[in-house]
Amino acid sequence: MIKLKNILSFLLSLVVIVTIILNFDIIVDKLKDIVYVRPELVINPSNDYTKKYDFNYVKQVDEYIPYNYKDLENIFFSVLNQGWDEFTFYCPKEYEECLNDVAKLSYDEVLLSDINNYVHPYNSYSTIRTLYDDTGEITIKIKHLYSDSEIKKIDNDIDLIMNNLVDDKMDDNEKIKVLHDYIINNTKYDVLRANEGTSSYDSSRILGVLYDHYSICSGYTDIMAVMLYKLGIPNFKVASETHVWNAVYLNEEWLHLDLTWDDPVSTSGKDILDHTYFLINNDILESLEDTKEHTYNKNVYLELK
Repeated sequence: MIKLKNILSFLLSLVVIVTIILNFDIIVDKLKDIVYVRPELVINPSNDYTKKYDFNYVKQVDEYIPYNYKDLENIFFSVLNQGWDEFTFYCPKEYEECLNDVAKLSYDEVLLSDINNYVHPYNSYSTIRTLYDDTGEITIKIKHLYSDSEIKKIDNDIDLIMNNLVDDKMDDNEKIKVLHDYIINNTKYDVLRANEGTSSYDSSRILGVLYDHYSICSGYTDIMAVMLYKLGIPNFKVASETHVWNAVYLNEEWLHLDLTWDDPVSTSGKDILDHTYFLINNDILESLEDTKEHTYNKNVYLELK
């Protein structure tokens, strides 16, 4: 009798051991769920340059838990839009492709740049890194295009310009036009940087416009975006493969505004002020000859579709 009990006890133990072996991964995952408790998300306040309105492609979120690829895009946008330097969030276990999608998004430089175009220039990145591990922890690290000290100086000088040029008697179209003309009349296109990728001027940023008086398309577009934001006019930057310009919401319509192409380079060196690309709709833009330079992704820039 005792021998039979020993045999049954041995067989039961063997069944338990085999069951554990066959279900090892499941048991480990369950133990992880019990032992590992995800820390609370640290949600810092947004800064003064956070846009309070959503766009068709991306929107500000309050919950930083992704369940699909679009959620990840919205989280990346929201982190940039808030002006944070770093943010950590976590993949939920039910989103099985989460880490694969994070990797896909973090290596898609074009899409990240397009998402970046929807935020205020002061919150835009010069570099963005995404760190993640098998626990599902994801950290976005951002180096901003403009430092705090640069923003303070730039913002003060832009305020002085706008206070001298803009008054309450003007409608929004007139305000935008006087600022458009001022920027072009006080800035030359930096041909050297455009052709060779290098220049003594800080022409890819607002500083080139204000202090060097030389710029390429990104500098023109950034300063106009800041001014539009100060006027309370919804806007974002829109990019093709080789160019960037402003999209502006005016009179219940999204319009194109391209200061770079309104400041053409002349063979004589004479300054030219043009208005061909001043607040034009899609039909007019597409009728112009330079459609290649202004061919943008209409699946991302949905307001301009």
